[in-house]
Amino acid sequence: MTSLSSSQLSPLQQVQRNTQVHMQSSSRRLSPDDQKSLKLVLEGKYEYVKHPTFLADDAVQRIFDQAPAMPRPDTSWYHPVMDSITDDRPANNTGTVLLNTEQERALFLQFNYSRMMVCNLRDAVAGQPLTDEQAAELLKWHGKSEQYRALIAQMNLALVLAMAKRVRMSDVDFSDLISEGNMALLRAVDKFDVSRGFKFSTYACRAILKAFSRTGMKFSKYRQLFPTDFDPKLEKSDFMANKRATHETDCVDEIKTIIKDNTADLSEIERQVIEHRFALGRRRDLNPDSTPLTLEQVGKIIGVTKERVRQIQNKAMEKIRVSLEGDFLT
Repeated sequence: MTSLSSSQLSPLQQVQRNTQVHMQSSSRRLSPDDQKSLKLVLEGKYEYVKHPTFLADDAVQRIFDQAPAMPRPDTSWYHPVMDSITDDRPANNTGTVLLNTEQERALFLQFNYSRMMVCNLRDAVAGQPLTDEQAAELLKWHGKSEQYRALIAQMNLALVLAMAKRVRMSDVDFSDLISEGNMALLRAVDKFDVSRGFKFSTYACRAILKAFSRTGMKFSKYRQLFPTDFDPKLEKSDFMANKRATHETDCVDEIKTIIKDNTADLSEIERQVIEHRFALGRRRDLNPDSTPLTLEQVGKIIGVTKERVRQIQNKAMEKIRVSLEGDFLT
């Protein structure tokens, strides 16, 4: 089988081939989870927000060793799937972590520096087999960046709940709204530039509200396309209804034939009552647009009371029923 040259491969195929080359020498010594993470790093999109501190000779010392102490958030209070969620927090307020400007700056510098190291290492090994040391270094910085990303997100989970309860859309499920807000929070972590001097909460709140707005617009378009809620009745077969309608049509045709041929042995007065009451027979032939008459109207035509018309009608209908049953039974 002839192998394709690099110039004949698509960009995605080139990335996949490079990943295979990178991992050939170290995949046997990596755990399945490490191999999965390494493949994600080498093939996925990896970006970071630049900062002048990264160019300093003592960047690692300034960013990591001299960083202020970071409190650890407690997210045990966070239950986004509950519609009845409130703002109640533990008495000692451990559920909420508020960082000062210096702490927030240090945390984002650590996060983006870790990402920068991953990007630099990935660029350095492009097209070359990956050694054990390089694989370990990539995994180390990738793990650090994911830890800092998760830490920032956990410290700001309350923002998602606060924004969700502010916009609380009646047509959108609350848990779906929280899910969209969490995704927007993670995207905000990836894009936030701490060098601009703003607090992360200011940037994240705007991003979360925009995500909620997109969710509402998406749901509104869906409701326009499908304005009717799911109805199990619509899933039922209409076979019986069609069969019943066909049977009724056959019976009506048979009754018309019985009246026309007078196979039910109706008297003249009985035929007149049936033809006027149901617009059938000769009355229909003379006037196709004729409509059924009331008992009182028929009574005026044949010169009897409406009660007498009802009696004649019932007697005639009984004769027609007997004739109709006899035709179906024979």
